[in-house]
Amino acid sequence: MELLYDERIDGDIADVDKSALMAAILAVAPQLTVLDREEDLRPFECDGLSAYRVVPMLVAMPTTLAEVEALMRVCYEHHVPVVTRGAGTGLSGGALPLEKGVLLVMSRFNKILSVDADARIARVQPGVRNLAISEAAAPFGLYYAPDPSSQIACSIGGNVAENAGGVHCLKYGLTVHNVLSVEIVTIEGERMTLGGESLDTPGYDLLALFMGSEGMLGVITEVTVRLLPKPEVAKVLMACFDDVELAARAVGDIIAAGCIPGGLEMMDNLAIRAAEDFVHAGYPVEAQAILLCELDGVEVDVQADCERVRDLLNAAGATKIQLARDDAERQLFWAGRKAAFPAVGRMSPDYYCIDGTIPRRELPRVLKGINELSAHYGLRVANVFHAGDGNLHPLILFDANQPGELETTEAFGGKILELCVEAGGTITGEHGVGREKLNQMCTQFADDEITLFHAVKSAFDERRLLNPGKNIPTLARCAEFGAMHVHHGELPHPELPRF
Repeated sequence: MELLYDERIDGDIADVDKSALMAAILAVAPQLTVLDREEDLRPFECDGLSAYRVVPMLVAMPTTLAEVEALMRVCYEHHVPVVTRGAGTGLSGGALPLEKGVLLVMSRFNKILSVDADARIARVQPGVRNLAISEAAAPFGLYYAPDPSSQIACSIGGNVAENAGGVHCLKYGLTVHNVLSVEIVTIEGERMTLGGESLDTPGYDLLALFMGSEGMLGVITEVTVRLLPKPEVAKVLMACFDDVELAARAVGDIIAAGCIPGGLEMMDNLAIRAAEDFVHAGYPVEAQAILLCELDGVEVDVQADCERVRDLLNAAGATKIQLARDDAERQLFWAGRKAAFPAVGRMSPDYYCIDGTIPRRELPRVLKGINELSAHYGLRVANVFHAGDGNLHPLILFDANQPGELETTEAFGGKILELCVEAGGTITGEHGVGREKLNQMCTQFADDEITLFHAVKSAFDERRLLNPGKNIPTLARCAEFGAMHVHHGELPHPELPRF
């Protein structure tokens, strides 16, 4: 068969006959919705990282498994790259389309296939919204634990692709800890099942490998998730601090005392003011930082934990500690935290959300470093993050209409990620690498590790057609970036332990 897409030359994508490709797709999947007009393609030009925009060549929107299989076979045969997209809420450019590729949109795979209350599992299609799973499980007294701030809109397929977390991931884990199996279609159009409903499945743990693979290894068509019983009671303490570093140290004190909250979140003054103006959650706008600590379980245990945490917070220097009066106020406290990102958007024409993770003990030092970088670059930062597990989300405020300010912001963000690596952490906790963090992959990993990542990619996708140009940098790119940042092939501060 004549190729519609030539092999990439020097890392670029060769020309493809758009009309011939569309005809080939519709010949094997005549009912498949395929968009090709400019006005139809434009809404898919970016994901949540809107700084990068590319109009795709074609957008395919399947409704059946057979259509996905047929599309993948055509793209494989003709060497056409495929980028998979869910709800488009990702923040690292992972779903950024290709000008000469197909964007596979899985949003119409949005059915909850079954909820098994006895087994405490749910089978869902990848386009199902995160929150919709808990809504479906609620009549059985169950829920799905991972709760990203975008859970009202983000899809479970995207959560698997990025290994999403949320405000309650400290106690209940990330997506990888709450998914039992996934059904995928390979680049060759073949079905595969990874994982299973049993505690352990035969062979290599390919399910864990697939989690967070950002569309590089296959297309998700079904997900089986673990459901948990709703806690008998949940209470939230809000602690105010007049110093950000004191709040950061309090996080370590709580965990060191053997207390694992359901959620432990931190916001600095800029984020507090933004969220309060937006949600009116009752946040103290004069505080330099607040901690939200949720404790859940049975009544007697939660009551004892609240008293213990209150003592720890007082000892850490909290100026005020407030216990949510009832469940309505508890939910309002969390509503303010989950709305922090859009709330900050009201304070600046643009903001850039960073995602890095560090050991909890390094929180004070890294926050101090971010403040110093903010002064250096002349850009404000609002800090909102999952403090309990060290997952930082600094929000850099900038104006893309000012010449050079986007580039300055990107450089600032890169320095924050490199600071996380220097502190013994990693460049992403839940948002993924995507297009955004390719350079910082070179900072965190050595050449032989990058080579191994490419080998794993090739085992699933030898032609490198699934989401090319994302997640794993080329060695050439690392060499160019490393010439400025890395000496003698060593990472900065190699003596520090890393995740």
